[in-house]
Amino acid sequence: MSQTKDMGKDGKRRRRPPKKVHKKRIDINQEALDFKNTETLKKFVTESGRILPRRITGMPAKLHRKLTQEIKRARNVLLVK
Repeated sequence: MSQTKDMGKDGKRRRRPPKKVHKKRIDINQEALDFKNTETLKKFVTESGRILPRRITGMPAKLHRKLTQEIKRARNVLLVK
């Protein structure tokens, strides 16, 4: 039985190391999150208008929920695309 490059010495499949995702760590306090503050909100939105996920921004869950709410409010008032 020949071994392929995906197989280890014991015949089991080897796992690839996970790809490193570069985090865009942005530290911000909760008071600075406001729907009228469009410059800070644009840091968390892509060019196509999608909100960046937590795994990329590195924010705590509670703060990310507040951020999402403020981005949606700003969209509603047509301040952010």
